[in-house]
Amino acid sequence: MEMLSYAMEALTPINLLWMTIGSVVGALLGALPGMSADTGLALFLPITFNLEPLTGLITLGAIYVSGSYGGNITAVLINTPGTPDSLFMVFDGYPMTVRGEGAKAIGVTTIAAFVGGMVGAMALLFIAPPLAQIAIQFGPLEMFLATMMGITIIIGLSKGAMLKGALSACLGLLCALIGIDSFTSLPRFTFGIVQIYDELPLLPTVLGLFAVSQVFILVAENRATIVLDKDSMKGSTFLSLKELGHMMFNMLRASVIGTVVGIIPAAGTTVAAGISYNIAKRADPDPDSFGKGNPQGLACVSAANNAVVGGSLVPLLTLSIPGNATSAIFLGGLLIHGLSPGTQLFTVHADTIYGMLFGLIFAQFFILIIGLFGGPLYVKVTRVPNSVLIPLIGCFSILGAYSFRYLIFDMFLVLFFGLVGYYMTRTNIPLAPFVLAFVLGGNAELQLRRALKLLRTNFWEVALKPLPIVLFLICVVFLVMPYWGDIKNLLLGKKKSQS
Repeated sequence: MEMLSYAMEALTPINLLWMTIGSVVGALLGALPGMSADTGLALFLPITFNLEPLTGLITLGAIYVSGSYGGNITAVLINTPGTPDSLFMVFDGYPMTVRGEGAKAIGVTTIAAFVGGMVGAMALLFIAPPLAQIAIQFGPLEMFLATMMGITIIIGLSKGAMLKGALSACLGLLCALIGIDSFTSLPRFTFGIVQIYDELPLLPTVLGLFAVSQVFILVAENRATIVLDKDSMKGSTFLSLKELGHMMFNMLRASVIGTVVGIIPAAGTTVAAGISYNIAKRADPDPDSFGKGNPQGLACVSAANNAVVGGSLVPLLTLSIPGNATSAIFLGGLLIHGLSPGTQLFTVHADTIYGMLFGLIFAQFFILIIGLFGGPLYVKVTRVPNSVLIPLIGCFSILGAYSFRYLIFDMFLVLFFGLVGYYMTRTNIPLAPFVLAFVLGGNAELQLRRALKLLRTNFWEVALKPLPIVLFLICVVFLVMPYWGDIKNLLLGKKKSQS
């Protein structure tokens, strides 16, 4: 009965009004290049100060949920990730749009995001304290191995073009090393350019590789629209029961992965999406179709991304450990309203915190409304002539890059990586290994160097714990899995020749 009263409290007219406002604002900011859920939370923090604690937290939660989803729309339709979290959407979502299945792609990413968000929110509601105990077990060695799970996915994505994939990954790792060394405080690979002393900025790099490179490709191909043939546009955002059933297992598996990875501080959506994508690709009967418009690839990535939202709030609410940058801003919202994370949050302030958790669950339904009913309107952008769309994508990408740090330098940087992405695409060098290595490389290096310092002092005590061993074995499995079929065939061939 108590849970029912908490749920009803979240559905009062004023809370529903602010939930609606937060959902719409989050989706819009997520779809705009350069903006994100972080932007929405930062903008609304001072506004929620004058609201009731429950209403304010429901608003922030709705922005977080819908902001994580909003970037999927532009990533799928125009190959422009609205946020870095949505960069995996372009691999299978955009090829579906080019085939004329933009509406179906919106439907897949919307329903998968809903499923992932619900799994993450339910985990947060019912099993937050036990799951949070996992997070406190992660030291530098465990964090390095967890990050390596994401980096080993590069091998899986590169199968069939291993040399080009390795080249792409090495370029990504080199770019991740640009900036001030966090241990020695000395600049590395900066060539005297002050603007990259901190690091090579993520969003201008990603926008350049995917969005601006796509502008160059559209110009070179001289097509009338994004869709190869307007007459081929088909499908609806509403999927059939058969299609849902076919993808449900992948979505649920990715949701669990996203929730668990979200609990691990600093792991984030890239690791969750990468692991989910790799597992789905290996298990699919047609793995070569991944990256060419396979709905299964889009579904697992969308589900994992939104499941991270619930997972990232588990260590935040129980241990005051933000799972990612967005949840760190969310922590500010809690503190503004006088709520401190910990056990008392679920006892003394139970009415507020459980009301907020139910608010997160209800906010997931706004994703369905925004995506399924708004999808037909969004898809019309693919009918816009490229003569109009190309300048718009270019302008939004350049402005998005500028708004990331408000530096004119980033406007030139996004154009540079646009050329890099264009020539990599034209020469069939995959972009995925570059992006994964670039996103995860900096954190992997940092955690490795910390782990090595600990290993020098007490190797056996640090290394021979159950968690590092399990994580190491998982990394080995991910490394070997793409080539297991080839290894198996080789071993069987040898046995036959011997006999």
